[in-house]
Amino acid sequence: MDNYDVIIIGAGHAGIEASLACARMNAKTLMLTMDINSIGRMSCNPAIGGVGKGQLVKEIDALGGQMGKAADACAIQFRVLNSSKGQAVQSSRAQIDMNRYSVYMRKMVLSQKNLTVKEAEVKELAVKDGKVTGVVTDKGPIFSKAVVISPGTFLDGLIHIGLKHFSGGRINERASIGLADNLRNLGLNTLRFKTGTCPRVNKKTIDFSNLIIQSGDAIPKPFSFSTKNIKQKQICCHITYTNKATHELIRSNLDRSPLYAGIIKSTGVRYCPSIEDKIVKFADKERHQVFLEPQGLDVDEIYPNGISTSLPEDVQLKMIHSIAGMEKAEIIRYGYGIEHVVVEPTQLYPSLETKLIKNLFLAGQINGTTGYEEAAAQGLVAGINAALSIKDKEPFILDRASSYIGVLIDDLTTKGTPEPYRMFTSRVEYRLVIREDNADLRLSRIGFDLGLVKAEDYRKVKNKADGIKEGLVFLKKTRVSYGNKLVTLEKLLKRPQITLKELKKIHRLKTGIPESAWQQIQIEVKYAGFIQRQLKDVERFENLEKIKLPLDFDYKSLSGISNEIREKLAKFKPLNLGQASRISGVTPAAISLLMVYLRKEKLFRS
Repeated sequence: MDNYDVIIIGAGHAGIEASLACARMNAKTLMLTMDINSIGRMSCNPAIGGVGKGQLVKEIDALGGQMGKAADACAIQFRVLNSSKGQAVQSSRAQIDMNRYSVYMRKMVLSQKNLTVKEAEVKELAVKDGKVTGVVTDKGPIFSKAVVISPGTFLDGLIHIGLKHFSGGRINERASIGLADNLRNLGLNTLRFKTGTCPRVNKKTIDFSNLIIQSGDAIPKPFSFSTKNIKQKQICCHITYTNKATHELIRSNLDRSPLYAGIIKSTGVRYCPSIEDKIVKFADKERHQVFLEPQGLDVDEIYPNGISTSLPEDVQLKMIHSIAGMEKAEIIRYGYGIEHVVVEPTQLYPSLETKLIKNLFLAGQINGTTGYEEAAAQGLVAGINAALSIKDKEPFILDRASSYIGVLIDDLTTKGTPEPYRMFTSRVEYRLVIREDNADLRLSRIGFDLGLVKAEDYRKVKNKADGIKEGLVFLKKTRVSYGNKLVTLEKLLKRPQITLKELKKIHRLKTGIPESAWQQIQIEVKYAGFIQRQLKDVERFENLEKIKLPLDFDYKSLSGISNEIREKLAKFKPLNLGQASRISGVTPAAISLLMVYLRKEKLFRS
């Protein structure tokens, strides 16, 4: 009978990162999928990154994950979003050749040492004495020391096209049936969320002649810190718009929409609504932007980003024909909505281990998120912790001050989510110090210590860090004549009108410091005052995070706080005082009383 250290259920973005992390940390790993050919398949839009999401991909890469490298190898257009704004909100995004991405990821998974892939459907978990011991599949039981569940939208997935609905995890792929019931029977609370996708259109039938061209950046900026340059061909996208005729068509067919006919009762994605939702909720808008995104270099499919829908097929075709440039377009595949099961993420520790069942980890859309990047980030963390758990090592936890991944997981496990969760820069309090550009400086040491970052890549990061220190000292010490005054290069660079390029004209910066370090130096100098203020905020945050709370803490014995707060603390089992303070309804007064109690019982000393 088969025995493994870790079993990963699912071969999507979360499952891939979890599997690769476990295997690279020398755990004997099994990935279970219902179809080996679906490994790394992009279910929805052909893009990786975006506002808040680009930061996640950079952090995954800095920790030793695969998504950034895969994106660089398969991207056909790169753009830095918010490039005219400050460094704190700049995010990378790339159009991806979907077929190449799946082939790339499948090759990485199937060639990974310590990783086996098998086709099977998991029906239930094997649990003994509150600890997972393996899974039961449609082909028999398989034993393991830890399990990561990352099923995407496949968990009791239900697809909607108009008033028709049928079981499926993705179009033309069967859903995972039974595992959701098993999770509920084990005591986990579940919800149902809804997401959706756009119809795909034949590129040869679109008239691009009068559409707006959207080009990528002239010099592509890779996601991975180890990518030297982008070799594959880069192409453009196009922009068109819906119009009054489009909106009227949709309004007149709302009775045939499963969203508005009451068939779909699940909560949908607020920040990526269907076109039906846009027309109803933003009735004053005369048009909505549609991005025509190629799905690859060698395919004729175009993804019209912005018109996700579950309307009937005949309405979808009329809607497409009402939009400029697509008057004669052919639909290759119709859009659809999909409902799927979600486990309330407040039932997880920040390690993504369930509080109810030891060594059981959940990652991706099962935790209430939407998006490839959010899934991959969780998969990486869950995989790392699954590998650590079987070695009885301390869990790997990122906090809000260290990373976007930390914010993502803290939001989910502390606050929960009433709707599909999407990462944004606005969710991140300390975004000026945890920027996209310094992810390697923040996290590569952790990835190296875990065995996920190669020694050569980590050495480059150390050289970059040393170069930054050396460069800052050089700027502080070097004085030049400028405007009849003798000033340091540091003070010159602080001036808004002086960039690194201008500084190089004033003084030759031939110091042997790598170019990547100089970019960081410029940011550090120009934002120095803001960064220092935010670092003080981080220090105050970390003081609360350092005050640990025992998992077996008896909150019922606390006096001076309400029963409601006691119940919430007992239910959430916060790991530290900082996490406790972020639980909805837990007041500052309750945190103060808790600190007094900890000091009194000598569980904490200031």
